[in-house]
Amino acid sequence: MATGLLFSGQGAQHVGMGRSLYENSEVARALYDEANEVLGWDLKTLCFDGPDEALTETRACQPALYVHGYALFRILQTNGKLDNLVSACGLSLGELTALAAAGVYDFATGLRLVAERGRLMQIACDRTQGGMASVIGGQPEAVEALCEEFTIQIANYNCPGQIVISGEEERVLDAVANSRDRGFKLVKPLKVAGAYHSRLMESAREAFSEYIRGFEFSKPEIAVYTNVTGQGVSDPEAIRDALVNQVVSSVRFEDCLRNAAIENTVENFFECGPGKILTGLARRTDKAISVTPVSEFDEIPS
Repeated sequence: MATGLLFSGQGAQHVGMGRSLYENSEVARALYDEANEVLGWDLKTLCFDGPDEALTETRACQPALYVHGYALFRILQTNGKLDNLVSACGLSLGELTALAAAGVYDFATGLRLVAERGRLMQIACDRTQGGMASVIGGQPEAVEALCEEFTIQIANYNCPGQIVISGEEERVLDAVANSRDRGFKLVKPLKVAGAYHSRLMESAREAFSEYIRGFEFSKPEIAVYTNVTGQGVSDPEAIRDALVNQVVSSVRFEDCLRNAAIENTVENFFECGPGKILTGLARRTDKAISVTPVSEFDEIPS
């Protein structure tokens, strides 16, 4: 059976994530212990015990989700559940986990990239006054017109009828206040630290572009998809460029998911991460797309 992988993005994290993996899997235990050494701080305790405020910070939750997602991938692989793995993609941060699973770089390299990405994005958040809002219902063209009118951007094309907008907080709130009679069911501000995937992340993009140059990338061993275009990408330099541009560009997760499924005839995806968020997005994208969510040890197929 052709299998694919989906990896969670920022916002899926919660205190306690990964504890059961660490306690029951030697594979996961080794990865969490290695992560602490690579990072130079105690990610393991933060994931398992919190506090929630610290885990929610961009600089912390991105490495936390990367390690958790990669550990689930390796356990599934060790258990023989990925013998016919053909594709992988992720939501924002999850794209970096997908690339690690595809062999573009090793676990430690990916963790260093994720940690620096999260650190730089945290700095950009702290330096700007950004906001985001969720738009439910309506057509993409109507959301795009709303963004153009208020000089903000689309951060995420998550699934049909669910788009996230991003930009200066005041402009986002103005867009929310003027969203009636445009065909939307609901437009609601989100509780976030900043304006992710917008021009307010430009300082993070520039710095990450310099940082990422120092790492070697390999051609992926399976099909991988970039959020920037929603299309497959295989050239190592193109992957590098996509990761840099992704910091400020729209996340086209719906396109990534459709293409990963259709182009590779995937019969089932494993969602590696907490919250079953991507499973829900897949269901709303196409009910024919089968997804098995796995987050903790008792959810992993034996």
